[in-house]
Amino acid sequence: MAAAERGPESRPALSRCIGIPAQRFADEVWARSALLSRAHELPSGFDDLFGADAVDELVTRRGVRTPFIRMARDGTVLPAAAYTGSGGYGAEVGDQVASDRVFERFAEGATIVLQGLHRLWPPIIDFTRRLADELRHPVQVNAYVTPPSAQGFDPHYDTHDVFVLQVSGEKHWRIHAPVHPDPLASEPWSGHAGEVAEAALGEPVVDAVLRPGDALYLPRGWIHSATAGGDATSVHLTVGISTTTRADVVSALVARIDESERLRASLPLGIDVADPAQFAEVFRETVEALTEFIGAADAAGTADALARRFERDIRPEPVAPLATLAAMTRLDGSSTVRWRDALHARVERDGDRVRIVTQAKTLSLPAEAEEAVRRLVAGDPIAVGELPGLDSESAVVVARRLVREGFAVTPAVTPA
Repeated sequence: MAAAERGPESRPALSRCIGIPAQRFADEVWARSALLSRAHELPSGFDDLFGADAVDELVTRRGVRTPFIRMARDGTVLPAAAYTGSGGYGAEVGDQVASDRVFERFAEGATIVLQGLHRLWPPIIDFTRRLADELRHPVQVNAYVTPPSAQGFDPHYDTHDVFVLQVSGEKHWRIHAPVHPDPLASEPWSGHAGEVAEAALGEPVVDAVLRPGDALYLPRGWIHSATAGGDATSVHLTVGISTTTRADVVSALVARIDESERLRASLPLGIDVADPAQFAEVFRETVEALTEFIGAADAAGTADALARRFERDIRPEPVAPLATLAAMTRLDGSSTVRWRDALHARVERDGDRVRIVTQAKTLSLPAEAEEAVRRLVAGDPIAVGELPGLDSESAVVVARRLVREGFAVTPAVTPA
């Protein structure tokens, strides 16, 4: 089923992060308030996504480089040279993670931050893709690995919403209401550092210890700090959500002003824009033209611009090149195919052709393939021979072309 056709209660990735029904979360909590969900309220823990063994593997065996790793202690981000170095012969890159240096800093109380796990760690890659498809906002994931009783960062706010998923150990969180509600990406907490520090001294809205399987939701702007507790290392995932805002809608609309002949017009020759008396009339006429343009603008064009931005910021399901090429040679009527997960496309009829349009490319097929394409875009996996509207031979040709062009995949070769 296509993302747009799913109801709020059929959002399994989101439901892993919240202890209330998805519709209630959407109506009462999203972008409004913090939500603490305990493990017994959630369907499962998070150790299938990440854990201590994953941390050690990334630090010791994966050649992770900055900025995919950073470290912080007592509110200060450490210089990269404190935990990175050359990869040695054949990998002489100076900013690769140095496991021995990481261990030294970690033993001294520094937090390990593994960034961009939605690009590095397979279970998180898959989870993030599904969550972004359900939320319809871009998503990224970092891991914070903090030794017992240590604090990585001072009280601050983020310019994106977050889910905190406690994987192992304990962490004591103190949450305060915003001093600058709904900050944009251009408004980091450092611009309100004094207000944030003062607010953090007050009574917190949430003062709780997160234990394995617990989750916390924070809208952007909510002030937070956390300290690891107990005798064990704390590992948690921070799922960052780059929310599309109404300011983004305005930006997308304003980006279309080149469609207005009045707004494309040059200012008068010799005008001094620093002179209020000269500029007043130009400003009035410009506001009038902008108001006219906005009043006549259609929602569809602006929505299309926002959709293109969303598609640019997320990544569809990966394609395994070797396995997919091998599967194509074996593809027949009994093979199963499905639409590539999180690949958003428009299907358009154009005379005797049907066009499939994505952010990256457009594919044109005979009109006879339209029903089969729409079935794949909207539905579950299907046997090639059962694709509607096509005879058995044509179904194989169409399926092979869709797989070849990266629109469809064969489930048997989907990357683990």
